[in-house]
Amino acid sequence: MKRTALVFMVLVFCCAVLFASGAKETAAASGKLKVALLLSGPANDQGWNAVAFEGLKAAEAKYGLETAYTEYVGIADGEAAFTDYASQGFDLVIGHGFQFGDPAVRVSAKFPKTNFMAIESSVYSQNAASYVMACEEAAYLMGILSASMSKTGKIGIVGGFEQPSIIKVVEAYKLGAKLVNPNITVYEVYISSFTDVALGKEAAISMADRGADVLSHVANQAGTGVIKAAEERGLLATGDSYDQNFIAPNTVIGSTIYSVPMLVLNAVEKVKNGNFVGGVFFLGMKEGVIDISGYNSFESKIPEATKKLIADTKASILNGSFTVPLIETRSGK
Repeated sequence: MKRTALVFMVLVFCCAVLFASGAKETAAASGKLKVALLLSGPANDQGWNAVAFEGLKAAEAKYGLETAYTEYVGIADGEAAFTDYASQGFDLVIGHGFQFGDPAVRVSAKFPKTNFMAIESSVYSQNAASYVMACEEAAYLMGILSASMSKTGKIGIVGGFEQPSIIKVVEAYKLGAKLVNPNITVYEVYISSFTDVALGKEAAISMADRGADVLSHVANQAGTGVIKAAEERGLLATGDSYDQNFIAPNTVIGSTIYSVPMLVLNAVEKVKNGNFVGGVFFLGMKEGVIDISGYNSFESKIPEATKKLIADTKASILNGSFTVPLIETRSGK
């Protein structure tokens, strides 16, 4: 009786191994890639994280990927998140933000067969790459627009964390504003959050109380609080990462546009073709990754001279005759 049971168990085990092996071979033969995305906030934040999620879905549709994503990944949790997906056999794990760079490089050493990507970081390894967008180019143009539309000579910008990828946007914004009005006052606040909408709104209100009549942000989800503050006060605002005019159509005069889906599709294609390599890759307006939105309902309200200055400056960036300074250390503290 015992011997019969033992033989039965051995047969069951062998069948299980056979079918498991067959499943692995079928998956490998299908060539279906597994791609995961790490986000600092919600995928539907109407800005920074939303454009990355859009890229993941676009890649999924184009290449038939198996995808996964994790929202609200804090700075301290990046390494664990990368490790989790790598240990599950994902082919590419993307961290959307500067803070994901160092964790990606550390984990890449433990999983040499997994590809890692950090957007807006500046570090790399053999199988980890950083894709850096020239966000400062669009920020410079938003500074021009904001200063041109200000009646008080005072504007403000709210940043998320005080890190290079955010500082470069704030500093370029200030330079663009001073091109229009060398004497303009630009208030700046870093709120140490990408998700706290109330804190973003509070920072914007403090600027409005000091006379700022155009409010801008580079604070991801928290930045929607800045836009709402401007809307409630009857002021103007600019959006970030995405055309955010839909959030407050009578308030948002323009937005920076980051074509993150293009970056994601590019990385996935490289993994699929077997030529993904580590390194730091820089992309801006010339590559079609950075731009600004149209003016929507403000098209007729923005002076023609302002629109011409912005168009001419953009053309100069594109033809290489002007380069927006890259400043990653905060000035004017």
